[in-house]
Amino acid sequence: MTKSGHKDQRIGVFVDVQNMYYSAKHLYNSKANFRTILRDATSGRKLIRAIAYVIKADVKDENTFYDALEEMGFEVKSKDLQVFYGGAKKGDWDVGIAMDVMRLAPKLDTIVLISGDGDFSDLLEHAKSLGCRTEVLAFGKTTSHRLKEVADLFIDFDKNRKYLLTKKK
Repeated sequence: MTKSGHKDQRIGVFVDVQNMYYSAKHLYNSKANFRTILRDATSGRKLIRAIAYVIKADVKDENTFYDALEEMGFEVKSKDLQVFYGGAKKGDWDVGIAMDVMRLAPKLDTIVLISGDGDFSDLLEHAKSLGCRTEVLAFGKTTSHRLKEVADLFIDFDKNRKYLLTKKK
């Protein structure tokens, strides 16, 4: 990873877990390596908060995954998958992530967003207007062009397989 700032930078890492999960699955039939992602996101700087946002879907090994995220250093925030009349399902943390970024921005020098969701472009522009550096780490093939433009730094997970978990044989 490119050295993206001074070691005394206070950083916050905000992970859109669903976005990373589906990108890794659809692009590479794999899973995202959240331990490596957090290590590279902090890049030797002063981590203030690392929050992973998850949607509970009552699937096998879900709690084991959440425990693993906590062991890595993430604070896990979860909400239930909403199932609507007719069977439609919805689950996203866009507003929650935006609110946490805004609440924490005054205490941070750098906002690190782990998501390719273009809905966060305005959020990053606002964080920059508050004086924060903005960095996006995500799979380039599924990342919004606008999000890449707005960020001060974009790290493309497609360029290095270390961001994927290797399958155990």
